[in-house]
This record gives sequence, structure tokens and C-alpha cells, in this order.
Amino acid sequence: MDNLTFRYSALLVEGLQITHQSSQLTFIFLLIAYVFTMVSNIGILIQISAEKSLHQPMHILFCHLPVSDVIGATVLIPRLLKDLLTDPSERYITYVECVFQAFFVHLYGTTSHTILMIMAYDRYVAICNPLRYPTIMTNKMMVKLSTGAWAAAILPVGILIGLSVRLSHCRSFIPNHFCDNASLFKLSCENTVINNVYGLTFTVVLLTSSLGWVLMTYLRIAMVCLKSKNNATNSKAIKTCSTHLTVYVILFISGFVPIFLHRFSEYAENRKFGSVMFHVIPPGLNPIIYGLQAKEIRQRMLKLCRNKVNSS
Repeated sequence: MDNLTFRYSALLVEGLQITHQSSQLTFIFLLIAYVFTMVSNIGILIQISAEKSLHQPMHILFCHLPVSDVIGATVLIPRLLKDLLTDPSERYITYVECVFQAFFVHLYGTTSHTILMIMAYDRYVAICNPLRYPTIMTNKMMVKLSTGAWAAAILPVGILIGLSVRLSHCRSFIPNHFCDNASLFKLSCENTVINNVYGLTFTVVLLTSSLGWVLMTYLRIAMVCLKSKNNATNSKAIKTCSTHLTVYVILFISGFVPIFLHRFSEYAENRKFGSVMFHVIPPGLNPIIYGLQAKEIRQRMLKLCRNKVNSS
């Protein structure tokens, strides 16, 4: 078959290999999780945008995380819900749709790290250089940090997917429940050494730089707190940093599990569920953790709830 024709033909997606009863329970769980993720993340975005008192660098930089979480949930869950209601022999996706899904899947995974990195920098400046914080975290600096976080994700992910798109194809089956970079280049019978090397290098550089940056910033913060004798300042620093660190640990663990299980073929189904949870757990928990921990956001949410109760 002509390669150009094959690129736009339908690809069969394996999907989740579960029983009919389990698929119903999984559908209900994912639907509830998706609705909650969208409402909570978009709600926080609207809240921060509408409330002038929340227009602070910490909250403005945090806004990028709900955007990333909405992308991560939307790129996977709706399609998965559709496939759960579809017969396994009819779970088709076009090549173009597969490419777009793969791009945004990897974009979400990458921005989750780069956004938390710029948020770690903000906390570092606020705690280690509190007097210089207003002069360092200017609007210009926030634009630079925000642009850098997204550019550092879009460019390498674009190259990653581009290397797979250039290959000719000889297969039409995707042995996975969604499209990712590996699903794309495994459609080819050509040599994929470049894809494997770049993909592995990209993953290692992302994880090591992310982990290294967060550890370095928190080490500096810990040193400042140990030297400081101001208990109120230390308490506020620990409270603020614990929120960011909790989100980072959840992200790192939920992202590492499917990568680790990928090495063991006998745990293929467990890996699938692990990768689904990567698009469910962080996007669902992030607004809860930040919403409850951030005093300004929490007070604003309680005020809205009281107003609704009084009006009813």
C-alpha cells in the first residue's frame, strides 16, 4: 500500500483488555474523574483571573499547571471513554488523530515538569531573597519563565513526534490504549534507532533536570530555614513548599510507574492502568492540594460557597 494512503487510513487501537463488567465500572470512574478534573481546574483558573488579590507571581505561575492538567486529561480520557463503549474490533483512529494525541500526551508529561520547575524557582526567590522578590519576579520575568516552560516542552516534543512521522509504515495495529511516540514509530518496519536514542535521551534529560532542579532549590531553601531563627517565616516556608513538593512527588511517582512497568511484558495491563492514572491522579489532586493549601484561594472558595448557600 502506498505510504501516503496508509498514513490517512484507520489504525486499530488495542485499548484496555478488561471484562464487560469492569469496563462499566472503569467508564463511571473515568467519567467522574474527568468531570471533576475539568470543573476544579477551570474553576481555579477563573477564580485567579477574576480575583485581583490573587494576581501574584506564585498564583499566576500556578495557572499554567491547571492548563497543562486540562490538556493531559482531555487528550486521553474522552477517547478512552469512547473506546470503552466500543467493540474491541472497531476501536479505530485515523493516523492524523493518532499523531495529535501522541503530541499532546507527551506535551502534558513534559509541561508537568517544566511548570513545577519554574514554580520551584519562584518559591526559592521568595524564601531565599524575600527583600529582592518584587524586583526579581517582575511581569517581564514571569513572561520569560512561562514562555520558557512551554517552549522547553513544545520544541523537543515536536522533534520527538517529527522523527516518528517521517517514517514509512507497514502496520496498522497499535498495541496500546492510546497513541504515544512509541506507538507511532512501531508502525514502521524501518530502522528506529534514532527514535529510540532521542526518546531515551529526552526522557533522561527531562527527569534528571527536573529532579536535580527541584532538589537543588529545596536544598537551598532548607539551608536558609535552618539558619533563620524566625519561626513564623520558617513555618510559612515549610507550608508553602510542602504543597509544591507534594504535587511534585505525586507527579514523579505516577509518571515513573508506567515507565518502570514498561520493562516487564507480563505487566502490560498494569502498565496501561498506570499510564491512565498519570492522566487522572495529578490533574485531579493538584487543584485540591493547591486550593486547600493556598490561603487566598481557600478563603475565596469558602466565600463563594457561603454566597451560594445564602442566595439559595
